[in-house]
Amino acid sequence: MITMSNADAVPFATTSEVRDTCLCLHLQRAARAVGRRFDAALRPLGLTNGQFSLLMSLNRPEPASMGQISALLAMDRTTLTANLKPLERRGLVEVTIDPMDKRSRRLRLTPAGGARLRAAVPVWAETHTATECLARTDPDELRHDLRALSAEKAGAASGNMRPSRRRFTPPQDAVSR
Repeated sequence: MITMSNADAVPFATTSEVRDTCLCLHLQRAARAVGRRFDAALRPLGLTNGQFSLLMSLNRPEPASMGQISALLAMDRTTLTANLKPLERRGLVEVTIDPMDKRSRRLRLTPAGGARLRAAVPVWAETHTATECLARTDPDELRHDLRALSAEKAGAASGNMRPSRRRFTPPQDAVSR
């Protein structure tokens, strides 16, 4: 077994600080908890929260491109393809060749997919309302902040990064090494 020497160890105080302040960790935990809540609600309809979101993203007048849906869902095309396969096998989604560009694919809900989505919307609405009530902040402000965090060009690359109100400062013993 390989162990780190005390000189190489990250101080436990740093671990505690990250545990208590890391936005990434807290967003991941919240996303998993909210996802489980929606998964449980949608399970009787044979859908997961991700499948509901994918079906909803296809609910549009014209078939969507893979690029449009992957951008909307912030999902790479490989993952989108993997998520489409079970819905396609179940007859809820149809993937066709784009008539304007034979290399591209178009995605659309089938009538069965539309019916499943119609049945799921009231379940989603009830779960959504109950979940919104759990937030200790205004849900519209929370959505606004989450959109800002998930913006494609968010962060330092866009120059739109607002300084944090709170800076992480590693314990002094970690800095001196």
